[in-house]
Amino acid sequence: MGMGNNFAVFILTHGRPDNVKTYRTLRNQGYTGDIYIIVDNEDRTINKYQHNFNGKVIIYNKQAIANNFDTGDNFSEHRSVFFPRNASFQIASDLGLDYFLQLDDDYTSFVYKFTSSFIYKERRVLNLDKLFQIYLDFYKGIPAISIAMAQNGDFIGGRDSNIARHISLLRKCMNTFFCTTHRPFEFVARVNEDVATYTSLGHRGQLMLTIVNTAIIQTTTQNNPGGMSDLYKAEGTYIKSFYPIMYCPSFVKISMMGDKHRRLHHNISWNNAVPCILDQKHRKSEVFENG
Repeated sequence: MGMGNNFAVFILTHGRPDNVKTYRTLRNQGYTGDIYIIVDNEDRTINKYQHNFNGKVIIYNKQAIANNFDTGDNFSEHRSVFFPRNASFQIASDLGLDYFLQLDDDYTSFVYKFTSSFIYKERRVLNLDKLFQIYLDFYKGIPAISIAMAQNGDFIGGRDSNIARHISLLRKCMNTFFCTTHRPFEFVARVNEDVATYTSLGHRGQLMLTIVNTAIIQTTTQNNPGGMSDLYKAEGTYIKSFYPIMYCPSFVKISMMGDKHRRLHHNISWNNAVPCILDQKHRKSEVFENG
């Protein structure tokens, strides 16, 4: 049974009409609702997309997005998921959707990372309809502008990873974005748009969260031709790492990441990044306040 007419999945893709892994993964893991393939008008493979996904391809004007949203640079390079991310809100509104889920095109699996007793154990999701509904129910009941699933790379170290040892909501949002047309927001930065967006908006009090109970597994970026892979190969992680710093220099800096293969990466000081709310138990008593 589908999830209703007010929700759909958007797969953001470019130049890979015969290799949209996420579409097959969704259907194989029990999602029965609407899926729309979001491509730009500069994609030379549009006709093949339309042939492969008849009636479910949405084409947006990439230059119009570039003209109206903050790319964070003055480059002419248009290879970026920044463009369809920002186009999605108007697309969803035009389709009459209240809620939508942005996904990349290279997911090979959706997995649970813990048992019901919060024991670290990875298992394949069998009913994505049910899982997405749980995410939507949670999202509808909180003021967050977007929530996301974890990425498998967040769990490096397995049961000994920080996430597995300290299970909690994370103040970030990457890769999978549950969104609603009732709480629209703008993505910023042509590259590293997810980090630049959740840091800059989080700093202003907007809530974006990752729920670590589930995760997506995807193709290694630079081993999957097309899409953002060619851009990362051309620019590496050096330029990519600096975009969030331009937006939030007070709490984002450059650091080194990795063990054997060291590379530049952003580093966020979360104590300085987002508002911190004190527990009510720290509130002064009325007597002390009036006395």
